[in-house]
Amino acid sequence: MTLSTSSRRGMYFEEFEVDHRIISHGRTITEADVVNFAGLSGDYNSIHTDAVFADQTPYRQRVAHGMLGMSIASGLADRTGMIEGTALAFREIKEWKFSRPIYIGDTIHVEIELEESKPLPRLGGGSLVLGVKVKNQDDQTVMKGQWVVLVQSKPEDE
Repeated sequence: MTLSTSSRRGMYFEEFEVDHRIISHGRTITEADVVNFAGLSGDYNSIHTDAVFADQTPYRQRVAHGMLGMSIASGLADRTGMIEGTALAFREIKEWKFSRPIYIGDTIHVEIELEESKPLPRLGGGSLVLGVKVKNQDDQTVMKGQWVVLVQSKPEDE
């Protein structure tokens, strides 16, 4: 038996419509996430890694790295399957705002809405501008912005 890992589950460029909205599953941010990200990135800032220091800040506790939150948001977006097997490239972060802290123990999810699309036939697909909101368990937006991704066009034989 042969298993194929290249099967398409995602949508082709032509299948997306402006205002199309997708909400991801949630994921809880753990202490292990923060410690591992500090090691991976080299960012050992005390606000992330020192509970005594963080208790003396306005946050009163350690805060997850903003880039950790964005990285997990990217993974949550991928888990929706919307461009699985059809993505050509993650092209750009047009803007990104960190609105609220993410704490250890928070559960975040991603809300994605297609804001613009532009065909790019020379690349075999098109560009999608995705409005992305990362929200916590209290439905508060903790970060938001726009991502630009390139997605394949539907093959002529389908």
